[in-house]
Amino acid sequence: MANRHLSRSIVMQVLYEWDFRGGALTDLEIEQALARNAEEFAPGVNDISFMRKLLLGILNKRTTIDDIIEKAAPDWPIAKIALVDRNILRIGLYELLFEDRTQVPAKVAINEAIELAKTYGGETSGKFINGVLGAVYKELGEPGKDETSKKKTPHAPVDPKTLPLDKLGGAVIYARDGQDIYLGLVHDIFGHWTLSKGHYAEGENDEQALTRIAMEEVALPVTIGELLGENEYVASHPEKGKMRKHVSYFLAEAPYQDITLMKKGGLDDAKWFKLAEIIDLNMYDDMLPVITKAVNILLKK
Repeated sequence: MANRHLSRSIVMQVLYEWDFRGGALTDLEIEQALARNAEEFAPGVNDISFMRKLLLGILNKRTTIDDIIEKAAPDWPIAKIALVDRNILRIGLYELLFEDRTQVPAKVAINEAIELAKTYGGETSGKFINGVLGAVYKELGEPGKDETSKKKTPHAPVDPKTLPLDKLGGAVIYARDGQDIYLGLVHDIFGHWTLSKGHYAEGENDEQALTRIAMEEVALPVTIGELLGENEYVASHPEKGKMRKHVSYFLAEAPYQDITLMKKGGLDDAKWFKLAEIIDLNMYDDMLPVITKAVNILLKK
């Protein structure tokens, strides 16, 4: 809807002003900025309630949204993202994560943000916005993925083997305390308990990468064990374009000691859980087979 797109552009301009002034606008000044921009750039558009709801929702969720941006774009600290781009991301992420999907489907939220980026951002803004929102969309399980439009422009197939490789590793970290077995999991800002995971550095083998990742993320010395599974998929990097991501998951033993979240960037907690507690946790569907395999191995040891 054209009016809604224009309304989002007004919200973006108010967020830009708020951000440019260091978030120092009072509630009254925010309302005044909204009214001023709506009158100047959208005269006759009777959609101020939508604008206000979207604007205030974003400001209320801003800390959570910014944490998600840093998780989805780890190479771009929030302060280094251009003012226009980061406020377009805030709009897109708020609608993607917190709006009613019957009113704003996931694909609409992403496409609207990309269009704002093309209009108000720099030369690479659209690509950057698409990459970050696409990463979050994948984390959410790609809601609405099967809702295809009637007309679809065919794309030439890409051979994944020709794409740059980004190698990652994850670990099901376990510890024993007497007769009890514990799994060490991390909690992300999307509300899921998941595995410690990170990128391989150049020249690292599996053991070197996984021991480093575990120490950097949860401060645990680990001994790498069985390979639990591998996954490969194509993803878009905000700057580098399409990449082939290969993730290997291993079983890793650690001493039963305090587990401390060291590296946040989208994570907010780390805890030990007894095996019997795992079933009640909110986890990503693609993690369940890996964790189930790990539990089966541990119960046989």
